[in-house]
Amino acid sequence: MDFMNKYVLHLSVITLLFSVTIACVESNNTTTTNQESYEVVEAFPGLSFTRPVDLQHPGDGSDRLFVVEQRGVISVFENNSSTSNKTIFLDIEDQVEDQGNEEGLLGLAFHPNFAENGYFYVNYTVSNPDETIIARFRVSEDNPNVADPASEQEVLSFAQPYSNHNGGQVSFGPDGYLYIAVGDGGAGGDPHEHGQDLTTLLGTILRIDVDNPEGNKNYGIPPDNPFANNDQEYREEIYAYGLRNAWRFSFDAENGRMWTGDVGQNAYEEVDIVENGGNYGWDCREGMHDFRDSAPVCSERSGFIEPVWEYPRNQGVSITGGFVYRGPTLNELTGKYVYADYASGRIWALDYSDMQNPINTQLYQTDFGISSFGVDADNKLYICGFDGKIHKLVQEE
Repeated sequence: MDFMNKYVLHLSVITLLFSVTIACVESNNTTTTNQESYEVVEAFPGLSFTRPVDLQHPGDGSDRLFVVEQRGVISVFENNSSTSNKTIFLDIEDQVEDQGNEEGLLGLAFHPNFAENGYFYVNYTVSNPDETIIARFRVSEDNPNVADPASEQEVLSFAQPYSNHNGGQVSFGPDGYLYIAVGDGGAGGDPHEHGQDLTTLLGTILRIDVDNPEGNKNYGIPPDNPFANNDQEYREEIYAYGLRNAWRFSFDAENGRMWTGDVGQNAYEEVDIVENGGNYGWDCREGMHDFRDSAPVCSERSGFIEPVWEYPRNQGVSITGGFVYRGPTLNELTGKYVYADYASGRIWALDYSDMQNPINTQLYQTDFGISSFGVDADNKLYICGFDGKIHKLVQEE
């Protein structure tokens, strides 16, 4: 997600850079405008968290929310704006590698049948050796607000060559499969050229079947994965590739379309609609532009899928993917993709009803880092802030 490196190292520069509001930006036949009718307020004023990076609901009718803290803690609380009580649902801080950078406990997904089986899945990093772990836990039999830490089952793990670009999102799609965002492995410029290497899991979004394990694995390969049963040693878990660090992705609750924000290298941040087998260009392309087109693999590959939107560095430096808004209150945003930039604090709504001429509207600019978005069971939208708070968008009166 690049947010801690860029935020810590360049905070003073960012503060100056983004103190000026840009009213209109023309780029690639697309337009960004400002709209001043929204503001961001605390959704749960009585609660605070340490570096919240994810917010999820369990889909069990309990009207609870779960917040993931990067240090390795998941908290649960009643979805009530006046609540001041939270419970530690899971604490794996002792086994999580978190140096305040891009490592740590990064994602949470509840099984579609969580109400019956009590399963949930997490994405976290460890050290010695440096790895990403996708693991399944089960809720305690005695208390629905407490997980059983002894129930952990490792589903999938893979090595991380550097401390950044760890991806983080885990989410069940409408098809019931588990999707996993995996960064390119880190450093800068993809030095190991993972983005176009189909023999590694890095630089991808994965899709696995956790309900039908195969062989000695704790998962199976969906039969329509693009490289299922290939004979070229390509990783069969890959669903899409050519992604630098798709930190947050989501599925449109109305049509199942998959959206992600992919963090750029030096010049452009991008929004993508993710398709089965799609190649999104990294590290041959950054946004809609050539990045490393002279490399042999870039001349061999074809059919790169262009982003539906990009923005340059005068707007932000680390995109935070969001959701297509399907909530009950902000009617003007219905059907628009709401997302943000971690460092600049800008929140936008992308109107893609005309894909050839999308309109990107700035809704608000916060003074804190936006790490993630989340929705509750009613599709109300929430914002995870690195000021330690959970926020929401509201219309000004």
